[in-house]
Amino acid sequence: MDAGHLLPEQTHSRALTLRIEAFALAHLGDRDLTPGTIAAAHHISVGYLHRLFRHDGRTVTAWIRTQRLERARRDLADPAQYSTPVQALAARWGFAHASDFSRAFRRAYGTSPRDYREDTRKQNPRS
Repeated sequence: MDAGHLLPEQTHSRALTLRIEAFALAHLGDRDLTPGTIAAAHHISVGYLHRLFRHDGRTVTAWIRTQRLERARRDLADPAQYSTPVQALAARWGFAHASDFSRAFRRAYGTSPRDYREDTRKQNPRS
């Protein structure tokens, strides 16, 4: 028996938002991950998707970008990935252009991806 209709709207919305976030996190490397593809995968309108995120004071696109940047930052600091080119890490997390990634990274973290990696290496010299 489907009791979903008995849940308060806020509970339903929060559960849907969590499912959407899980879906997006699983597809962060897909350059085609957009509000449109996310909405289609969840059988909702793009407008409703935006309202779900706006309720938490954020936008879908900014949230995706933040998640991608955070994972790229984590990879840049990972000693096991020091030999992976910065452009390859950017592409892994869905950034189509290295220059777009570098600008977004600098805006978010106040330094370039290369400088961030180098600073991390200096802080962990045994790595």
